[in-house]
Amino acid sequence: MKRLMKKMVLLCIAGVLLTGMLAGCGGKKTEAIRVGTKDFTENLIVGEIYALALEDAGYEVERIFDIAGSVVHTSITNNEIDLYPEYTGTGLLTILQLPMITDAQQVYDTVKEEYKKKYDLVWLDYAQANDGEGIVIRTDVAEKLGISTLSDLQKHAPEIRFVSQGDFDQREDGLMALEQVYGPFDWKSSTVYDGGLRYSVLSNNEGDAAPAYTTEGPLVKPEFTLLEDDKHVWPPYNLAPVVRQDLLDKYPDVADILNKISAGLDTETVTELNAAVDVDKREYEEVAKEYYDSLK
Repeated sequence: MKRLMKKMVLLCIAGVLLTGMLAGCGGKKTEAIRVGTKDFTENLIVGEIYALALEDAGYEVERIFDIAGSVVHTSITNNEIDLYPEYTGTGLLTILQLPMITDAQQVYDTVKEEYKKKYDLVWLDYAQANDGEGIVIRTDVAEKLGISTLSDLQKHAPEIRFVSQGDFDQREDGLMALEQVYGPFDWKSSTVYDGGLRYSVLSNNEGDAAPAYTTEGPLVKPEFTLLEDDKHVWPPYNLAPVVRQDLLDKYPDVADILNKISAGLDTETVTELNAAVDVDKREYEEVAKEYYDSLK
């Protein structure tokens, strides 16, 4: 009886050791990787793509999505999530509160260094996708007046009905930043609308130009033209995964998995993904899976 009990104990110990060895092979987590996102379409799509890529590599994933942008940084520093998609410009200006820089590589290098130093967080490779600020104009107006850049817009401002969003006129990085670089914009008119209505206002010919973000879904429509910021007044907002260092210490292959995703995300691609949700009214999970499957 004692021999039998001894054998059973030894078998149990061997089983535990074998399970531990198998779990360690390939660096796979025994608990879920917590992927977070902010609470808007683009971040949800990209976060879901990250999650699918990790699952495809054998990791279990817990999705903690729809976190308010104002608290997502606190969520990762408080160890409530392991990673999420962030924007280089947000890291520079909002989180670190450093002076504006307009060179994409310099912004990335700065946030990468400062996040590691202050928070022990790692910025992985940044994507070419840039969800920055811009100005959208009705294409018919742009063609009629020969407007393709913000310099052109400034010259023709007296002929333009501007669809303002209120705070854009007051923010340091809004109209004030534009006028410091391009000169005064003396609009024919400037009317304040809710931000969610601006594309409808332009489509209904109630205005000619409006503030925009450079990856917004409606920009895929030919009736709208995103103007070139030819004097580079606005900082870049390139997408990149921000990841806890302790996660990468345990599972270093996570970096390679996510960097491969970033390598394929440019501004046009992200705009089209956003359009599939915000214009075509598809579910973000479906859009993300379709895109991820296309990479295989």
